[in-house]
Amino acid sequence: MEATATAAAPDQMARTRIQSDTSWREKLFLGFIYVFILAFSLVCVIPFWIVLADSFASEASFLQYGYQILPSEWSLDAYKYLLQGGQFLTSYKNSLIVTIVGTVLAVIMTAMFAYVLAHPKVKYRHVLSFLTYLAMVLGGGLVGFYIMVTNWLHLKDSLWALILPYLLNPFYAFILVAFYKSLPYEINEAATIDGAGDIRLFYKIIVPISTPVIATVSLFYAIQYWNDWYLSLLFIDNYKLHPLQLMIRQLISNLNVSAYVGGGASYQVSAPTSAIQLATVCLTIGPIVFLYPFLQKYFVKGITIGAVKG
Repeated sequence: MEATATAAAPDQMARTRIQSDTSWREKLFLGFIYVFILAFSLVCVIPFWIVLADSFASEASFLQYGYQILPSEWSLDAYKYLLQGGQFLTSYKNSLIVTIVGTVLAVIMTAMFAYVLAHPKVKYRHVLSFLTYLAMVLGGGLVGFYIMVTNWLHLKDSLWALILPYLLNPFYAFILVAFYKSLPYEINEAATIDGAGDIRLFYKIIVPISTPVIATVSLFYAIQYWNDWYLSLLFIDNYKLHPLQLMIRQLISNLNVSAYVGGGASYQVSAPTSAIQLATVCLTIGPIVFLYPFLQKYFVKGITIGAVKG
């Protein structure tokens, strides 16, 4: 027994040494990961902080020192100048209307269209899928698109010109199609036996089950509508109908500053253009930043729809 215990002692010491080395290596690796994540987070956060902090800097301080982590001279002139004319609030309202109405209509249309493409009993679903894919790959061209919106639909200087073109995104439709196809068809058969029609089946059963992917697509649509400035540049000439994004573009290019923030009046004092650009960015990103926490719990689950399951 003593000989056996004596022989087992070196093995136990060797295993303890191996476990100690493994634990040390794991701690070193975890420490490296934490340092890397911290450094990456700082790289992402510092630019946002600089924009936020320098939006409160005076124009003279900004022109003299440039971007600073903490401005040498604080001022609210940019925000006062930005809000005094009323155009900022008008553009904010336009962006909110376009984003809310556009997201709701786009999600409803995309969800219903994707359900048609995924339903096994729809006769021409493969043809519709091919046409949808073709539209996603080729597009319609700028000239024909402009003529259709302005001459045929007569949506020039209308907020509907910013909403209707984005009502159906083929890529988002295919995300929903992949999810619908993963659902067992027995759900449809059971609901049909119980007397549910297609519309009731879709809204009462399929939509509640599809909450994660629908929330993800809703976030995509909201960001698309909120960040878009191209359509307003094409179809909106009345600056009272301009959304925030086009207002930012005009301010960054130093165009029509007095028309946007001063209601067209001329001022003897030059506008703090650099700080106004930063202040406008800070005020613009608010709704999207607040939207992420509410949809974050659905985002990870919804974005992995269609992944290979083990």
